[in-house]
Amino acid sequence: METGVVILVAVGVLVLIILIWAISTYNGFVRLRNLVQEAWRQIDVELHRRYDLIPNLIETVKGFAAHERAVFDEVTRARAAAATPGSSPAEQARQEDALSGALTRLFAVAEAYPQLRSVESFVALQNELTNTEDRIAAGRRFYNANVRELNTRVETFPPNIIAGMFNFTRAEYFESNDPVVRAAPQVSFQDTSGQVGSYGTPPPPQPHVTDAPGPSHGGQPGGFPPGQGGGQPGGFQPGQGGGQPGYPPQG
Repeated sequence: METGVVILVAVGVLVLIILIWAISTYNGFVRLRNLVQEAWRQIDVELHRRYDLIPNLIETVKGFAAHERAVFDEVTRARAAAATPGSSPAEQARQEDALSGALTRLFAVAEAYPQLRSVESFVALQNELTNTEDRIAAGRRFYNANVRELNTRVETFPPNIIAGMFNFTRAEYFESNDPVVRAAPQVSFQDTSGQVGSYGTPPPPQPHVTDAPGPSHGGQPGGFPPGQGGGQPGGFQPGQGGGQPGYPPQG
């Protein structure tokens, strides 16, 4: 009788542990799903702020370059496609890449008009668009981090048992495939002589210069030995002060 009671108690404790684990795992999935949805809503807010800035930006540039109709039409079409509701995060990322490419061409047109870059409204729109894109990038990192955590739990054992029972599925990443965004920054340097090189590229070999024997003209490196430079420190030696500084007296 006592053995049966012990077995029942052990089974009851095991069932209770499994039940607590199942509830905790289920609540963890709900929390992660809500985090992913909230992160996506934050991205969506910033995307719509970007869409609202674009028409004013087009009109400002159009006032200086009305003949660039093809570029304006391209930006307008890309904006309309990106602003269409119902897209998944992966589809939205592709549409945003297309819009970014169209905006790049629009700003290339603006670069051809220096007077446009001095217009206060254009500068303000450009700065606001840059700030918005920075917030989108930050939101994308936060969203993708939550998606990664959710997907890991959906695929690992034993949480995947609860995921299958309650229909918790993988979420899509919001990743940019824009080559401008993914390109590694190129660092270049310019020395005092105006030569430009790239990071990691060895400098070209410099020719070896041998100082010519004998005195040379003042102001050239190595032109005078110490005590014989015109206008240089130590240019006079005792007994050598004739009218030509830095030269020995003529006999």
